[in-house]
Amino acid sequence: MSRDTAAAGAGMKGIRFRAWHGKHYVTLAELLVRLGSFGLDLTWRVEFDEIVDPRCVEMERRSADAGMDTLTLLSLTTPFLQLIDAEARGFAGAS
Repeated sequence: MSRDTAAAGAGMKGIRFRAWHGKHYVTLAELLVRLGSFGLDLTWRVEFDEIVDPRCVEMERRSADAGMDTLTLLSLTTPFLQLIDAEARGFAGAS
């Protein structure tokens, strides 16, 4: 079962977008910054189909338990980190 199918079956709502906007790659860090104060209270879990950087391993490790806060995730995604076949989920309240 794909993640898309599993999420649809669970009634989850979210935002999906392509990482490329024209010739510009929209990084996870850029998205987190654009969330502004709304994103500060979220708990994040990140899953990867392809590990492209040692920081991805750290993100998965931190996601395994209670997740990580937005500032921790932001620190792991900067400077420029391109994620390939990854899913980042932010939760407000209990995850």
